[in-house]
Amino acid sequence: MRKSAPNKRFENVSIIDIAEEGKGVGKAEDLVLFVEKAVPGDVADIEVYRKKKNFGEGKITRLVQPSVHRTEPFCEHFGVCGGCKWQHMTYDAQLQFKQKTVGDALSRLAKVDISHMEAILPSPTDRYYRNKLEYTFSNKRWLTDGENRTDAPLDMDALGYHIPGRFDKILDISHCHLQADPSNLLRISIRNYAKQHGLSFYDIKAHTGALRNLIIRTSSTGELMVIVVFSYATEEEIKGMMEFINHKFPRITSLLYIENQKKNDTIFDQEVIAWKGPEYIMEQMEGIHFRIGPKSFYQTNSIQALHLYEIAREFAGFTGNELVYDLYTGAGTIANFVARHVRHVVGVEYVPSAIEDAKVNSAINNITNTGFYAGDMKDVLDAAFIAQHGKPDVVITDPPRAGMHADVVARLLEMEAPKIVYVSCNAATQARDLQLLKEKYEVARIKPVDMFPHTQHVENVVLLTLKAHELRGITGQPEQQPGE
Repeated sequence: MRKSAPNKRFENVSIIDIAEEGKGVGKAEDLVLFVEKAVPGDVADIEVYRKKKNFGEGKITRLVQPSVHRTEPFCEHFGVCGGCKWQHMTYDAQLQFKQKTVGDALSRLAKVDISHMEAILPSPTDRYYRNKLEYTFSNKRWLTDGENRTDAPLDMDALGYHIPGRFDKILDISHCHLQADPSNLLRISIRNYAKQHGLSFYDIKAHTGALRNLIIRTSSTGELMVIVVFSYATEEEIKGMMEFINHKFPRITSLLYIENQKKNDTIFDQEVIAWKGPEYIMEQMEGIHFRIGPKSFYQTNSIQALHLYEIAREFAGFTGNELVYDLYTGAGTIANFVARHVRHVVGVEYVPSAIEDAKVNSAINNITNTGFYAGDMKDVLDAAFIAQHGKPDVVITDPPRAGMHADVVARLLEMEAPKIVYVSCNAATQARDLQLLKEKYEVARIKPVDMFPHTQHVENVVLLTLKAHELRGITGQPEQQPGE
C-alpha cells in the first residue's frame, strides 16, 4: 500500500492577518497559510495538513513568539465547539480586525472612500449576551481527547452543538458562555432527566429517537421560553419531560413542545403546542414591546440591537414627516422602532408569518402609522406598489447575509429615495450592493457594530444619499451651470 506523503512543516511563520472563519493567515514559500488558533502577531512553527495549489491549512506545532493580541480562552470547549472562534484574541484586537474587515470589503470591492468610517461600536458585554440558543440531542457524541470507545463502554448521548464540518457529531456542552442563567442549568437538567429515564437521543442517520432539539429564549424583560422538540416520543415520554421541566423551573413563562419527524431540524412548518403559558415572551426597546414567538426572528443580542437601531435611526435623520420603506422588515422591529419618529412606515418581508408578527407588534403598541406586506421583494417593489403607497423619503434595508437580489437593487435605483440606510451582517455582500448603488448614490456615513463578540461576524450600517444631480432632477430644480 502506498504511504501518504508526510505533512509539510514550516518554521518561524509570522501570522499577519485573520480570516473570516477565525484562522490566522501567514505566508511561507509560495503558500498562503490558514492556521488554526493563530492570532495576528504570532510567530509559530506550522504543520500543513491540507494543501492546495496556492494555499494550505495548518496548525501550530510550536508557538515561537505569542502575539500581544493573544489571550487565554475562557471556555473549556474552545477549539472543538464551532462557536466563539476568536476568544483566544483580546476583545480590543477583535474590534480592530472587525473594523478592518468592513473597511477592506468596502474599499476593495466597492471602491468606497472609507477615510470617514466611524469607529466600531463595542458590545456592552462580551459574554452571556445571546437571547436565543438551540441545542441538539444526539446519540453520536463527539469523543474528546483521551476518550477511546474501545477501552470501556461509553455514554454516547449528547446535548450540545454540532462539530464544525460534521453534521452527525454533537459536542456535549458542560457550560456555554453565550446565554445567561438559567440556560446552562436548564440544558444540564433536561439532559440528566432524559438519561435517567431512558429517553432515546436522536439518531440523525437512522432518523430515530425521542428527543431532537432544545431551544431556549430569554428576554430583557426577564421572561423565559423553553421549546422541546421531540421526534419519535411516546405520549408518556412527552408528558414526563414537560412535567419535569415545569416543576423544576417554575419561572418559565412559555413552555412549549413540537413533534418534528421530518428529516431536517427546521420548525417553521411545525405545529407548536403550549404546555404552560402563552406561545410568546415579551421583549422591549425604548418602551416599545415586541411579542416573540417560537418562530419569530429577533436580534439575538438584545442590548446591542437597541444600539444598532439607534444608529440606523440617527443616520436616517428623521424630521417627523417622512414616508419610510423598511425592507426585509422581519417581525417589524425596525419599522415599529422608528414609527413614532416619522409619518408612515411601509414594511416588506418575504415570510408571511413574520408579517403577521409585525402587525401584532404594531397593534400591541397602539402604533397606527405602519403597513406590512408579504412577498418576494423584487416582485413587490414594482411601479404599482410605489404608486399606491407613495415614493419613500428614506429606505431602510436589512437583508440576510446573501445581501439584496440584483433586481431589488435595480428597484432602489428606479425609486430614487433621497436616503438609504443599509444595515448588513455581511460586509462583502453589502459592498457588492453598494457598488451597484454607486450609480446614483454616494456613501455618506459608515459605522460597524459588534453584535457577536469572540466571532468573526460584524454588522455594518451605511448611509447612502442621492447624488446632487439626481436629487435636483427629482425636485425639479435646474442644475447649476459652470460659472454660475
